[in-house]
Amino acid sequence: MKQRRPPLALSKPLRRAVDLPVWADVALRLGGAFALVFFVVIIHWIDRDGLKDTHDGAVSFLDVFYFTMISITTTGFGDIAPVSDKSRLIEAVIVTPIRFAVIFIFVGTAYNFIIKRSWETWRMKRIQERLADHIVVLGYGVSGSEAVEELIERGTDPSCIVVVDPSSARLRLAEQTGCNVLEGDATRDETLAAVRINLARSILISAGRDDTTILIVLTARHVAPGVPITAVVRANDNELLARQAGADNVINPVRFTGLLLAGSAEGQHIAEYMSDLASVGGRVQLIERPVSASEIGKPLEQIPTGKGLRIYRGDKAIGFWEAEAHSLEPGDIIVEIAATCVKEASAD
Repeated sequence: MKQRRPPLALSKPLRRAVDLPVWADVALRLGGAFALVFFVVIIHWIDRDGLKDTHDGAVSFLDVFYFTMISITTTGFGDIAPVSDKSRLIEAVIVTPIRFAVIFIFVGTAYNFIIKRSWETWRMKRIQERLADHIVVLGYGVSGSEAVEELIERGTDPSCIVVVDPSSARLRLAEQTGCNVLEGDATRDETLAAVRINLARSILISAGRDDTTILIVLTARHVAPGVPITAVVRANDNELLARQAGADNVINPVRFTGLLLAGSAEGQHIAEYMSDLASVGGRVQLIERPVSASEIGKPLEQIPTGKGLRIYRGDKAIGFWEAEAHSLEPGDIIVEIAATCVKEASAD
């Protein structure tokens, strides 16, 4: 059994995407609180004749501002007090609700930035420390987002998926699916170490640019030499480069689209069936699995779970028509077509 490298040191914490930057959120909260305070200052200034200053008898704008601050904070030294019925009504009906609102804003801010965020940071660090056998998706563009949605449809727990992307807007979309997210540059060792990529089950790379994808493949293969890597490239001449960089599987969506188009020219149902095979939402799907103990020695065509198509025996691919497929052996990997719904199996 191949021994894995020890986990790399975590240089940045895993986190979830937030709608607003921390300082923008703080600024909005404080801005709202100060706006309410300014509103109360204006009300007190307009009604300054209803206030009494026991110090010198005169109520200046500084006195009004001072009275507002001690009134909002419920300190109340008693040196300035409302004496008229109108002033007392204003304090009871207008100022008191605003006082509660300001207190709630400051208490809510303290909870959100001290308690809640500290708890979230601790929780995400715990998740990060326990990351293992997870799927790392590097790049959350069109291909990456479709892959995540398909993985979830196939039954993968979103908490077992980690999405890395430099775009906070894309990470917000990934967060909505329930995935763990990390904003960062996937070409950097420290970013990949932060998601414990060397302990991952699989790595999916779709950076949107072939040169960036190949650089990420090189970095990922260096950090996680034993983890399977699948990469998306769009130029035919970059497929070989991606494999040389360390990708185990290279997908060319442009070529796949061409295959579907060519299949449509041969028959109207071929492209539909190919799409059906590729998605868990269809009636049938392609499945790759190890041979079971009860299947050893039997021909590929007699497996009970579906239609056997191919055997991978070591580095060799064996088709269902070849003589070696007449007897399954320990360690074989089977690729088969299985019905998505058992009730529909007979129809396919």
